[in-house]
Amino acid sequence: MADAKFLTPEEVSARYRGEVTVGTLRNWRAMRIGPAYVKIGKAVLYPVDELESWDRRNLVVCRASKGQDMS
Repeated sequence: MADAKFLTPEEVSARYRGEVTVGTLRNWRAMRIGPAYVKIGKAVLYPVDELESWDRRNLVVCRASKGQDMS
């Protein structure tokens, strides 16, 4: 984890184009849901690899409609 990149809550919000606000991240931390984070003193940091893992866990996979050839 020494080479891990971390994002602040503001940077995480920007990563998700403002659809996940800093306030939402704060609420998720209080409820122990959402992406994993590290807290050092008052600083809250989100490891980028954890955000990518969280993204994969929340990925919605759609299937092709009936009669639709995907080749």
